[in-house]
Amino acid sequence: MGSIVVTGGTGTLGRHVTERLRADGHEVRVVSRHSAPYAVDLRDGRGLDAAVTGAGAVVHCASSPRGGDERAAQHLLDAARRAGVGHLVYISIVGVDRVPLGYYRTKLAVERLVEASATGWTILRTTQFHDLVVRVLEGCARLPVLPVPAGVADQPVEVTEVAARLAELAVAGPAGRVPDLGGPQVLPFEELARAYLRASGRRRRVVPVPLAGRTYRAFRAGGHLAPERASGTGTFEQYLERRFGAGAPPR
Repeated sequence: MGSIVVTGGTGTLGRHVTERLRADGHEVRVVSRHSAPYAVDLRDGRGLDAAVTGAGAVVHCASSPRGGDERAAQHLLDAARRAGVGHLVYISIVGVDRVPLGYYRTKLAVERLVEASATGWTILRTTQFHDLVVRVLEGCARLPVLPVPAGVADQPVEVTEVAARLAELAVAGPAGRVPDLGGPQVLPFEELARAYLRASGRRRRVVPVPLAGRTYRAFRAGGHLAPERASGTGTFEQYLERRFGAGAPPR
Protein backbone atom coordinates (compact mmCIF):
# COMPACT_ATOMS: atom_id res chain seq x y z
CA MET A 1 0.00 0.00 0.00
CA GLY A 2 1.04 3.64 -0.29
CA SER A 3 1.98 5.97 2.53
CA ILE A 4 -0.21 6.05 5.63
CA VAL A 5 -1.26 9.48 6.87
CA VAL A 6 -1.68 9.94 10.63
CA THR A 7 -3.51 13.09 11.68
CA GLY A 8 -2.58 14.31 15.14
CA GLY A 9 0.55 12.27 14.66
CA THR A 10 2.46 14.11 17.39
CA GLY A 11 -0.28 13.71 20.02
CA THR A 12 -0.83 11.24 22.85
CA LEU A 13 -2.18 8.51 20.60
CA GLY A 14 -0.96 9.58 17.17
CA ARG A 15 2.74 9.42 18.00
CA HIS A 16 2.38 5.81 19.14
CA VAL A 17 0.44 4.93 15.97
CA THR A 18 3.21 6.54 13.93
CA GLU A 19 5.94 4.67 15.81
CA ARG A 20 4.14 1.35 15.41
CA LEU A 21 3.53 1.77 11.69
CA ARG A 22 7.14 2.82 11.06
CA ALA A 23 8.43 -0.09 13.13
CA ASP A 24 6.38 -2.37 10.87
CA GLY A 25 8.08 -0.88 7.82
CA HIS A 26 5.38 1.50 6.58
CA GLU A 27 5.98 5.00 5.26
CA VAL A 28 4.10 7.45 7.46
CA ARG A 29 3.15 11.06 6.87
CA VAL A 30 2.54 12.88 10.14
CA VAL A 31 -0.09 15.60 9.83
CA SER A 32 -0.36 18.21 12.59
CA ARG A 33 -0.22 21.97 12.84
CA HIS A 34 3.56 22.02 13.39
CA SER A 35 4.91 18.88 11.69
CA ALA A 36 6.89 19.72 8.56
CA PRO A 37 6.55 18.95 5.71
CA TYR A 38 2.85 18.28 6.38
CA ALA A 39 2.00 21.14 8.71
CA VAL A 40 -1.77 21.34 8.31
CA ASP A 41 -4.47 23.00 10.37
CA LEU A 42 -7.43 20.71 9.79
CA ARG A 43 -9.81 23.48 10.79
CA ASP A 44 -9.21 25.24 7.47
CA GLY A 45 -7.74 22.33 5.52
CA ARG A 46 -4.94 24.26 3.83
CA GLY A 47 -2.13 21.94 2.78
CA LEU A 48 -4.26 18.85 3.28
CA ASP A 49 -4.44 17.87 -0.39
CA ALA A 50 -0.65 17.61 -0.59
CA ALA A 51 -0.56 15.56 2.61
CA VAL A 52 -3.00 12.88 1.41
CA THR A 53 -2.16 12.70 -2.30
CA GLY A 54 -0.80 9.24 -3.07
CA ALA A 55 -1.65 7.88 0.38
CA GLY A 56 -3.16 4.45 0.75
CA ALA A 57 -4.82 5.06 4.12
CA VAL A 58 -5.46 7.73 6.73
CA VAL A 59 -5.61 7.19 10.49
CA HIS A 60 -7.55 10.10 11.94
CA CYS A 61 -6.36 10.70 15.52
CA ALA A 62 -6.58 14.51 15.61
CA SER A 63 -9.25 15.81 17.96
CA SER A 64 -9.90 18.79 20.21
CA PRO A 65 -12.33 19.12 23.14
CA ARG A 66 -12.37 22.84 22.29
CA GLY A 67 -14.45 22.13 19.19
CA GLY A 68 -14.07 22.07 15.43
CA ASP A 69 -13.80 18.31 15.01
CA GLU A 70 -16.72 18.04 12.58
CA ARG A 71 -15.32 20.74 10.31
CA ALA A 72 -11.86 19.18 10.47
CA ALA A 73 -13.21 15.74 9.63
CA GLN A 74 -15.15 17.08 6.67
CA HIS A 75 -12.03 18.77 5.32
CA LEU A 76 -10.12 15.51 5.71
CA LEU A 77 -12.83 13.40 4.08
CA ASP A 78 -13.11 15.81 1.16
CA ALA A 79 -9.36 15.74 0.61
CA ALA A 80 -9.30 11.94 0.89
CA ARG A 81 -12.05 11.68 -1.74
CA ARG A 82 -10.25 14.03 -4.12
CA ALA A 83 -7.01 12.08 -3.71
CA GLY A 84 -8.68 8.69 -4.12
CA VAL A 85 -7.60 7.43 -0.69
CA GLY A 86 -9.14 4.02 -0.20
CA HIS A 87 -9.32 3.76 3.58
CA LEU A 88 -9.86 6.06 6.58
CA VAL A 89 -9.56 4.75 10.15
CA TYR A 90 -11.26 6.81 12.85
CA ILE A 91 -10.68 6.50 16.59
CA SER A 92 -13.77 7.13 18.68
CA ILE A 93 -14.91 6.58 22.28
CA VAL A 94 -17.06 3.90 23.87
CA GLY A 95 -20.39 5.43 24.83
CA VAL A 96 -20.58 8.30 22.35
CA ASP A 97 -24.10 7.12 21.54
CA ARG A 98 -25.11 6.66 25.19
CA VAL A 99 -23.53 9.50 27.17
CA PRO A 100 -24.90 13.01 26.40
CA LEU A 101 -21.59 14.78 26.94
CA GLY A 102 -20.85 17.52 24.42
CA TYR A 103 -17.50 16.08 23.32
CA TYR A 104 -19.04 12.62 22.96
CA ARG A 105 -21.80 14.03 20.78
CA THR A 106 -19.15 15.58 18.56
CA LYS A 107 -17.31 12.27 18.24
CA LEU A 108 -20.58 10.58 17.28
CA ALA A 109 -21.26 13.27 14.69
CA VAL A 110 -17.82 12.63 13.16
CA GLU A 111 -18.58 8.91 13.08
CA ARG A 112 -21.70 9.69 11.06
CA LEU A 113 -19.67 11.82 8.62
CA VAL A 114 -17.17 9.00 8.16
CA GLU A 115 -19.92 6.42 7.62
CA ALA A 116 -21.60 8.61 5.00
CA SER A 117 -18.39 9.34 3.09
CA ALA A 118 -17.36 7.90 -0.25
CA THR A 119 -14.12 6.60 1.29
CA GLY A 120 -13.78 3.11 2.70
CA TRP A 121 -13.76 3.36 6.48
CA THR A 122 -13.09 1.67 9.79
CA ILE A 123 -14.23 2.99 13.19
CA LEU A 124 -12.75 1.79 16.48
CA ARG A 125 -14.22 2.87 19.81
CA THR A 126 -12.12 2.51 22.96
CA THR A 127 -12.45 3.31 26.63
CA GLN A 128 -10.44 6.18 28.13
CA PHE A 129 -6.64 6.10 28.26
CA HIS A 130 -4.79 5.68 31.55
CA ASP A 131 -3.16 9.10 31.25
CA LEU A 132 -6.52 10.86 30.92
CA VAL A 133 -7.71 9.32 34.18
CA VAL A 134 -4.51 10.52 35.86
CA ARG A 135 -4.90 14.03 34.44
CA VAL A 136 -8.43 14.19 35.85
CA LEU A 137 -7.25 12.95 39.25
CA GLU A 138 -4.29 15.35 39.27
CA GLY A 139 -6.66 18.24 38.70
CA CYS A 140 -8.95 17.10 41.50
CA ALA A 141 -5.99 16.54 43.85
CA ARG A 142 -5.19 20.26 43.85
CA LEU A 143 -7.95 20.57 46.44
CA PRO A 144 -7.46 19.67 50.11
CA VAL A 145 -9.54 16.55 49.46
CA LEU A 146 -9.83 14.49 46.28
CA PRO A 147 -13.44 14.53 45.06
CA VAL A 148 -14.60 11.79 42.69
CA PRO A 149 -18.03 11.23 41.11
CA ALA A 150 -19.99 8.91 43.39
CA GLY A 151 -21.04 5.60 41.92
CA VAL A 152 -18.99 6.00 38.71
CA ALA A 153 -16.48 3.41 37.48
CA ASP A 154 -13.99 3.57 34.63
CA GLN A 155 -12.18 1.07 32.41
CA PRO A 156 -8.89 2.70 31.41
CA VAL A 157 -6.93 1.22 28.53
CA GLU A 158 -3.24 1.34 27.59
CA VAL A 159 -2.66 3.84 24.77
CA THR A 160 0.03 1.72 23.10
CA GLU A 161 -2.44 -1.16 22.80
CA VAL A 162 -4.92 1.16 21.08
CA ALA A 163 -2.14 2.38 18.78
CA ALA A 164 -1.21 -1.19 17.86
CA ARG A 165 -4.83 -1.98 17.04
CA LEU A 166 -5.18 1.14 14.87
CA ALA A 167 -2.00 0.29 12.98
CA GLU A 168 -3.32 -3.21 12.37
CA LEU A 169 -6.65 -1.86 11.14
CA ALA A 170 -5.02 0.70 8.83
CA VAL A 171 -3.12 -2.01 7.00
CA ALA A 172 -6.00 -4.49 6.90
CA GLY A 173 -8.39 -2.38 4.82
CA PRO A 174 -11.91 -1.03 5.42
CA ALA A 175 -13.84 -3.03 8.02
CA GLY A 176 -16.68 -0.74 9.10
CA ARG A 177 -17.41 -0.53 12.81
CA VAL A 178 -15.10 -3.01 14.51
CA PRO A 179 -15.48 -4.41 18.06
CA ASP A 180 -14.75 -1.96 20.87
CA LEU A 181 -11.47 -2.12 22.76
CA GLY A 182 -11.71 -1.76 26.53
CA GLY A 183 -9.20 -1.84 29.34
CA PRO A 184 -8.79 -5.05 31.36
CA GLN A 185 -10.52 -3.82 34.54
CA VAL A 186 -13.68 -1.90 35.43
CA LEU A 187 -12.81 -0.06 38.66
CA PRO A 188 -14.73 2.42 40.84
CA PHE A 189 -13.30 5.93 40.68
CA GLU A 190 -12.62 5.77 44.41
CA GLU A 191 -10.30 2.81 43.81
CA LEU A 192 -8.59 4.54 40.88
CA ALA A 193 -8.10 7.65 43.02
CA ARG A 194 -6.56 5.72 45.91
CA ALA A 195 -4.20 3.89 43.56
CA TYR A 196 -3.14 7.25 42.08
CA LEU A 197 -2.54 8.74 45.55
CA ARG A 198 -0.39 5.78 46.60
CA ALA A 199 1.69 5.95 43.44
CA SER A 200 2.13 9.73 43.42
CA GLY A 201 2.80 10.02 47.15
CA ARG A 202 -0.01 12.50 47.72
CA ARG A 203 -2.11 12.47 50.86
CA ARG A 204 -5.75 13.30 50.28
CA ARG A 205 -9.03 12.02 51.58
CA VAL A 206 -11.06 10.58 48.71
CA VAL A 207 -14.58 12.02 48.81
CA PRO A 208 -17.31 10.54 46.58
CA VAL A 209 -19.53 13.39 45.41
CA PRO A 210 -23.04 12.72 44.06
CA LEU A 211 -23.80 14.85 41.02
CA ALA A 212 -26.92 15.59 38.99
CA GLY A 213 -27.96 15.58 35.36
CA ARG A 214 -28.32 13.23 32.42
CA THR A 215 -24.59 12.96 31.74
CA TYR A 216 -23.81 11.90 35.32
CA ARG A 217 -26.65 9.35 35.24
CA ALA A 218 -25.29 7.93 31.98
CA PHE A 219 -21.81 7.56 33.49
CA ARG A 220 -23.26 5.95 36.61
CA ALA A 221 -25.13 3.51 34.38
CA GLY A 222 -21.84 2.56 32.72
CA GLY A 223 -22.62 3.98 29.30
CA HIS A 224 -18.91 4.61 28.75
CA LEU A 225 -17.83 1.08 29.64
CA ALA A 226 -17.34 -2.07 27.58
CA PRO A 227 -16.87 -4.89 30.12
CA GLU A 228 -17.68 -7.47 27.47
CA ARG A 229 -14.77 -6.12 25.39
CA ALA A 230 -12.10 -6.03 28.13
CA SER A 231 -9.43 -7.15 25.67
CA GLY A 232 -6.72 -4.74 26.81
CA THR A 233 -4.00 -6.18 29.03
CA GLY A 234 -2.17 -3.20 30.55
CA THR A 235 -3.64 -2.35 33.96
CA PHE A 236 -3.95 1.03 35.67
CA GLU A 237 -1.57 -0.10 38.43
CA GLN A 238 1.06 -1.03 35.83
CA TYR A 239 0.68 2.36 34.17
CA LEU A 240 1.09 4.12 37.53
CA GLU A 241 4.23 2.14 38.30
CA ARG A 242 5.77 3.16 34.98
CA ARG A 243 4.78 6.79 35.47
CA PHE A 244 5.65 7.26 39.14
CA GLY A 245 8.05 4.41 39.89
CA ALA A 246 7.73 2.27 42.97
CA GLY A 247 5.93 5.09 44.78
CA ALA A 248 6.75 8.67 45.62
CA PRO A 249 7.42 9.93 49.16
CA PRO A 250 4.19 11.08 50.85
CA ARG A 251 3.39 14.79 50.44
